[in-house]
Amino acid sequence: MLYVVLALFGALSGVTTVLFGFGGGFVVVPVLYGVLTATHGAQDAIGQAAMHIAVATSTCVMIVNSIAATRKHQRNGNIVRAYVWPLAAFIGVGALAGAWAATSASGDLVRYAFIAYLGVTILDCLLRQGFMAHTDTQGAQPLGQGVIVGGGVVIGAIATFLGVGGSVMTVPLLRRRGLPMAKAAAMANPLTLPVAIVGTLAYMAAARELAAPLAPWIVGYVDLLAFAALALGSLVGIRLAAPLIPRIPDRLHARVYVLLLVLVMVSMVLA
Repeated sequence: MLYVVLALFGALSGVTTVLFGFGGGFVVVPVLYGVLTATHGAQDAIGQAAMHIAVATSTCVMIVNSIAATRKHQRNGNIVRAYVWPLAAFIGVGALAGAWAATSASGDLVRYAFIAYLGVTILDCLLRQGFMAHTDTQGAQPLGQGVIVGGGVVIGAIATFLGVGGSVMTVPLLRRRGLPMAKAAAMANPLTLPVAIVGTLAYMAAARELAAPLAPWIVGYVDLLAFAALALGSLVGIRLAAPLIPRIPDRLHARVYVLLLVLVMVSMVLA
């Protein structure tokens, strides 16, 4: 029953991935953290490592989600290569630092950082001009070299540390460069891939730091059974939600994006 529930939430993560570029982390991390803390006591090794397992498994699911969602968006003409490369390369560099920091930090620190970053992002989207409103006359602007290099490294580091893929940074960034929500959310998917790959490898390699495996089905901090259920569900969700991509009005798309961030933040505060 547990894995059926995870598959259902995996489907939800697939929907949010293809429509909002979330990569799955904003659904997977709170859900898996809540499941692990509820099913394992505070004295259990898995319960104590719940946040690390949730983030690690999230990065693994994001590999599947980002590839599948990118393919769907390519077919809809929403991927603009000039905004993907070389930004993705510098995101990968930052992801190396973020992965090292996350495996060295306590679970509570990662959780509080996750909540704090959501709060800052929500306020930024609501209070700073350029995100909630977009006009057809607003031309798309290229990314500067400083944003590509410095911004890419920061995005990669923070995203991998929190296990959220980077969409909370790349979507507002591209939105303020004049892109409609459909394209800004679409580009978050290929930009999530370096974060997902680096994060997953780092969390699997963390097995060397553990005195013993947390469970036979957990490699490092990646829960393979949870990953399988979540990934299968996410592929179904991506397939079902893909036809909605061109049908959502731009302003509504932006508002729902912020609303989802608020819901995720509240769930993590209450967890």
